[in-house]
Amino acid sequence: MKTKKIILKHKGKKLPLVVGKCNILEQILGLMVFRKRALLLFDFKKPRRLKIHSFFCDPFFAVYTDEQNNILEIIKVISWKPIILPVAKFNKLIEIPSIPRYTNTIKHF
Repeated sequence: MKTKKIILKHKGKKLPLVVGKCNILEQILGLMVFRKRALLLFDFKKPRRLKIHSFFCDPFFAVYTDEQNNILEIIKVISWKPIILPVAKFNKLIEIPSIPRYTNTIKHF
């Protein structure tokens, strides 16, 4: 998994993050396997509206952004939820585990 620095923008605030950019296999496995290793970035070329699930995952935050990293929606995801669907199309999804290591990141939102 390659790391990448991005800057999220939300309500006039900027939040720099170091994320792990996921390939296809890592996107499929997501936080089921990479639970505490890094913030996961799912980067798509075209805007889309995909369903995700939280089977076998601890609670996490799903942050949906557009191409310019403007936050469109943040969803707090609980474990064992079969369908999580954002309201709008997005270009990037960042999964942030709900663990003490990322508490300050989560509080920023």
